[in-house]
Amino acid sequence: MPTRAAQRPSLCMFCAFAACKTPPRSFLPRVQVANRSQISSRPSFLRKEDLANPNPLRKALKAFRNNPFETIRKRMQLLYAQMQSLEYQVSLQLTPKQFEQEWIRFERSVISWTKKGSPELRLLQHDTGRGTATVDLRLRYLFHAQVIGQRFTQAELENQKHIADLRYPTEWYPATRQISRTVHLHVGPTNSGKTYHALKRLEEVEKGIYLGPLRLLAHEVYTRLQAKGRRCALVTGEEQRIPEGEDPDMWSCTVEMAPLNKELDVAVIDEIQMINHQERGWAWTQAYLGIQAKEIHLCGEARTVPIIRELAALTGDKVKVHTYKRLTPLQVADRSLKGDLRRLEKGDCIVCFSVLGIHAMRREIEQKTGRKCAIVYGSLPPETRAQQARLFNDPDNDYDFLVASDAIGMGLNLSIKRVILEATMKNNGQKFVPLTVSEVKQIAGRAGRYRTAHQAISKDTEKALQVSGGLAIGLEDEQSTSKLEQKVVGFVTTLHPYDHTHLRTCMEREPEAIRTAGLFPPSVTVERFSSYFPPGTPFSYILLRLHEICEIHPRFHLCALKDQLTIADTIHPVQNLTVQDRLVFCAAPSNLKTPEERHFLRALARCVADNESGNILDLPRLPLEILDTPLSGEREYLWSLEQLHKMVVLYLWLSFRFPNVFTTRELAKHIKSLIEERIEETLDKFNFTETGKRAAQRRKMREAQIRQDKADRALKSQQLFQDQVDNSYEATGVTGHGSEDVRRAMDVLESDDSPRDDEDEYPTPELANLDVEGLDSLRLRHQQRTRYLSQQVQGMKKGHAGTINMSVQQPDATQPRA
Repeated sequence: MPTRAAQRPSLCMFCAFAACKTPPRSFLPRVQVANRSQISSRPSFLRKEDLANPNPLRKALKAFRNNPFETIRKRMQLLYAQMQSLEYQVSLQLTPKQFEQEWIRFERSVISWTKKGSPELRLLQHDTGRGTATVDLRLRYLFHAQVIGQRFTQAELENQKHIADLRYPTEWYPATRQISRTVHLHVGPTNSGKTYHALKRLEEVEKGIYLGPLRLLAHEVYTRLQAKGRRCALVTGEEQRIPEGEDPDMWSCTVEMAPLNKELDVAVIDEIQMINHQERGWAWTQAYLGIQAKEIHLCGEARTVPIIRELAALTGDKVKVHTYKRLTPLQVADRSLKGDLRRLEKGDCIVCFSVLGIHAMRREIEQKTGRKCAIVYGSLPPETRAQQARLFNDPDNDYDFLVASDAIGMGLNLSIKRVILEATMKNNGQKFVPLTVSEVKQIAGRAGRYRTAHQAISKDTEKALQVSGGLAIGLEDEQSTSKLEQKVVGFVTTLHPYDHTHLRTCMEREPEAIRTAGLFPPSVTVERFSSYFPPGTPFSYILLRLHEICEIHPRFHLCALKDQLTIADTIHPVQNLTVQDRLVFCAAPSNLKTPEERHFLRALARCVADNESGNILDLPRLPLEILDTPLSGEREYLWSLEQLHKMVVLYLWLSFRFPNVFTTRELAKHIKSLIEERIEETLDKFNFTETGKRAAQRRKMREAQIRQDKADRALKSQQLFQDQVDNSYEATGVTGHGSEDVRRAMDVLESDDSPRDDEDEYPTPELANLDVEGLDSLRLRHQQRTRYLSQQVQGMKKGHAGTINMSVQQPDATQPRA
């Protein structure tokens, strides 16, 4: 311990304390400053990663790679490279020299945030855990705020805050506030008949509207109303069917397309619990606050009652709550399947939480059971999902099981006897989180509707199908008229035992009540707000700035800007687009996950900006040549068809907003139907029945044979090397220290040549045509050889200096078999 400095009477208090301060210790090597206390800082057990990676430098490197500061630095380098284009710098009204100066100042600001631990740094650190795309958006916004924000005067900042006042959204619809409305809230669990009663009331009035979350539901209601002789219009994002002549009496729309300027008698808004959705919730809030109807029937879960009562108090509406009970009982099974897919029964639905997991589960089920599986997930076209549901509901075919995502059954009339959760955790886009009580009950509620095809379709639906010739989609809360169906019990369980406890716990609890409703600034507010920014300001910065400074009521929450910001940055280089045009593009149904989608959207934006012809056959980056390629069983082929379908749907969506630019709508509809047919053929042909199973076995045997030959060649090369070192070794074997060579050769079998987890997602058709005679005898010889080598290796590991006989004859897998 260092000696204390001598105190002198002449020193002041501050100098005296400074003299008593311990001198700073110099940085010493890590070994010299190690913890010398009696309490050990090392864990009392060894972890697997410690045994696998004993080198401490690897752990340090892993920690360095997960360092958020390193992530921020790399994303800044990438952002700098993206902003190097002269076109982008001109849009910011910067010369190359000015851009370099601003960027250096921005880098210094980030370094200063790091040293001071400012709120900006904490936001960046939080964004690093949400993915690199979020970090990119945050860094881009901060740079734009530095460049553009310094140009505002204090008066302009005050005007921006005044426009961003969103505390009173009920005043956005003055015409609706003049109507005395009555709100009927139909609440209950899934399969309780709440939507059925609301639609019955809709059929009794002269003018009404149905608003649903999906185009399939809107199309179903449209078909039924048409069958009853009502003049009904169908309006969705990519399809509009409006009867010619007089105005329609009935409307069936998706909730985003709600006509707020129509005076109606009854409005039915389905799935009202989605008013709390983080991205789409604004559409339900807009429909409830702005629809001009005397009666509003809201259908959803019981947890929406508090928020609806609060919104009704703001608007002055009367509220009547109608509670329904489930028509068929639902029970949690006593035990799980214990991971055994052979315990599946006809009518079972397995719920997975990723597209790759859905295909892998379908592959494994068809391998082990020899029966077909239908699949349903979000990126499939709605028509394909309806076709897969029909195959699953039909009791006279081989599709006994269904593998679906967590969006199971919304808008699909699925005859499910038992719901099986593949897991009770899912990736929310940032990390793996357990399923909430509401999500578990929503998924489990699909069980218990097990019935035959003629029981599933009501009389109204049969009449509608005769008129339209379409498929039976089915509302998820359709009233049952069959006494047999009401006696059916629905079951829910898990695939693995360790998930069963969480399932039972969630089913015994009640979900939390919804407290906030989604909100998004209206287009008029965005246009006024953008007028305070200079021309060329990135539209993504305007949207983020509006979200940053806006004020909202505690009963509302701003919906997240996810795809809108990506779209705004994608079309930013396109000149001559008005604010209204950019708002329309930001609302387009596209997530831009691939470069092809981004280039295609930018080409569509240029057509609008330059007022050019948007013929779908002349647009670049639209891979229509996929339709001319033969069917393939690879996962990438199905994925490419799904991406092409999204592009065509985007074109159709924009064709209703810019009809004078995108004029080939009928041709786009035809291309869309061709893509859907190709997707259905791909799903139908390439499944793992017995033929596919044998093809996969042949492929695995061939790959195993190739890997074994590589191991043999590695062993032989090591033997030659050992012979040159020590002539005492036999020419056909390896002894003594050659055991190390055997272990090294055995590692070859588990090297990079091993198949990936996502392989064999679809069988390859060429493998089914391979002529593999004597497959059973080859498999038997391979098993005997593997067993013999394993015994020899185990003996050498125990210290026995034996000899491995490499003289077992093995056919050359690279040569054609006789």
